[in-house]
This record gives sequence, C-alpha cells and structure tokens, in this order.
Amino acid sequence: MKQNNSDCVFCKIIAGEIPSYTVYEDDIVKAFLDISQVTPGHVLMVPKTHLPNIFAYTSEQAGEVFSRLPKVANAIKAFDSNIQGMNICINNGELAYQSVFHSHIHLIPRYTESDGFALTFADNTDQYEAAQLQQLADQIKANIGD
Repeated sequence: MKQNNSDCVFCKIIAGEIPSYTVYEDDIVKAFLDISQVTPGHVLMVPKTHLPNIFAYTSEQAGEVFSRLPKVANAIKAFDSNIQGMNICINNGELAYQSVFHSHIHLIPRYTESDGFALTFADNTDQYEAAQLQQLADQIKANIGD
C-alpha cells in the first residue's frame, strides 16, 4: 500500500527524513502531533500511502485508515481529563483549507469554547425549499456507485 511523493512533507515524515512527535504508527497510518498545536494534543493522522485527498481513496483504503480513528481519538481524550470534546476535520482541496496535499485528518481536542479553535457554518435554511433539497439529493445520489 505504500507509495511516496519525494516532495511531500508528510511522506518525508513517514520516511523518517523529518522528525515528528509520533503518538501512533502501524503499517497503514502514522499519527503525530501537529506542530501548530491549535489546542494541546492536536494530532494529524496520515495514511502511509501518498493520497492527495479523500477523492483519491478507494473504499478499502478508507476503511483501513478511518478504522484507526477511534483508537487515536480515545488516546488523545484519555491523556487529559479536561478534554470536553474533539473536532475531527479533513480539508480536501485548497479552497477547503488544505495546505499539505497528502490526505490528513486533524484530531483537535476541545477544552473550552474559547480554546483557540472555531468552526462556523452558515445557516441557509431559508434559501431552500423542499423541492430544491430533493433535487440536490437526487443529483448526488445519481453519482453514488456500488
């Protein structure tokens, strides 16, 4: 499953060419502290195969990578009893704030409402009628394969 991109910072971390603070590693993923530490315990989990984003995963790869999430998330939560929740984020594409183009999952422990992390969603409920929502759902559904 392993393939590397010689220009990729995460591939270099996986290969040991760049030091990291590893919290978990197996044949499929490596999880290490994000050097920005949005909140204490902020971890990145990356597949060892160079996959640029979620759109490049096969179902098998997704199952292998994402099945490790609970193990890493629970270890983060267990290290500090002050953790009240966790944001798990994947940014796919530059417009979605992806800055390293090797798929990675942010696990960001949440301590308080003012702990330095914010995520907001626009509420566009009043801009859609039922027929429009059904049309969107149908268009997406038509593109789901087996």
